[in-house]
Amino acid sequence: MAFVETGSVAQMNRSPKRRYYTGRRLSRVESIDDLRARTHRLMPRFVLEYLEGGSGEEATLQRERTAFSEWRFVPRTLIDVSDRHTRRALLGRDAQLPLAIAPTGLNGLFMRHADTAIARGAARFGVPFIQSTMSNDAMERVAEVPDLRHWWQLYVFGGDEIWQELLRRADACGCEALVLTTNTQVFGDREWDNRTRTAGSRPTLATTLDAARYPRWFATTLNHGMPDFPNVIDFIPKDKRGFFDASFWIREQMPKSLSWDNVAKIRDRWKKPFFLKGLMNPEDIRKARDSGVDGVILGTHGGRQMDWSASALDVLPQAREIVGDDFPLYMSGGIRHGTDIMKALALGADAVLTGRATLYGLCANGSGGVHKALTILQNEMMNEMAQAGVPSLDALSPDILIRRDAMPEAP
Repeated sequence: MAFVETGSVAQMNRSPKRRYYTGRRLSRVESIDDLRARTHRLMPRFVLEYLEGGSGEEATLQRERTAFSEWRFVPRTLIDVSDRHTRRALLGRDAQLPLAIAPTGLNGLFMRHADTAIARGAARFGVPFIQSTMSNDAMERVAEVPDLRHWWQLYVFGGDEIWQELLRRADACGCEALVLTTNTQVFGDREWDNRTRTAGSRPTLATTLDAARYPRWFATTLNHGMPDFPNVIDFIPKDKRGFFDASFWIREQMPKSLSWDNVAKIRDRWKKPFFLKGLMNPEDIRKARDSGVDGVILGTHGGRQMDWSASALDVLPQAREIVGDDFPLYMSGGIRHGTDIMKALALGADAVLTGRATLYGLCANGSGGVHKALTILQNEMMNEMAQAGVPSLDALSPDILIRRDAMPEAP
């Protein structure tokens, strides 16, 4: 079955039929939702729960998407849009989109050597890939991908010697930038995750039986055993190095005392561009601006940390006012369409991060699927920039948007 039915306001009682494409031919993929539909066809339930789920009641997860729906375009006309492009300089170098692929851990659940596949898709397209501390490929392996703009995401856990060694290796690998995640020292209450496991770290019998129904996933993911964490494996006790045991051990070692003092120590060691990721509160954004870091990435960790949080898009305009025009300000969360990127840039972002959109591409078709996801976002932007009368990314401003609640009411 290569199609999955979907609904639209353009239908009456689901007529005429519209369907997502779930086949393997990338030439027939039209949207991120097509890649997502194929992902749901190929992945076992516990993998989908990890990919799709949020914390608590998943209110933050939902807000990440609904925030975009509250902004509508006010298109301009009679403007020359014949010479549009989506390129923007990130850290002084051109990227094909104002976008970096977000750091996501445990990608080995989706396919073997997933992090390397993502890196290949990013390098082929021309955007940075931020590799996670919790990735399942060694940073040295990923660094071998030709033409890759390689950034490193840091989790602080255990003693200082761990993050210091990770920084040493990242620098030796030629990583262009460092991204410190600040909002995961206590993990969010992920009910869906807990339900897939027995007490401790073992999958439930139901989870194991469901996974057995996906031989293609097993063959491309677990044919050589469960993935591990090669970037930090030497710091993990030998009896805790299994996939689930290691991930939970690392969580337990994350210091609840992470503070601006830690930021200062890392800044002192890392001489290349340094971003703080996961900031949302105006006071934290002010402190970041004055702390000596090189940029801020707003975000809620994909809706997987604090529930009932505002979205990054909600705080973006105020954040831009706080940091000023020349301080790099990125945002992550909910990017699924080219218009999402346009809205984020219009409201003050220099660039965005996307995680799930490119993971859908990965799950659907490996590195080619990652490249396809990025191409879709670019094509959507190119089309919608023309529709909005926006000849360049610099022309994106709040003037082309109106909040839905500010739209004139019907008489």
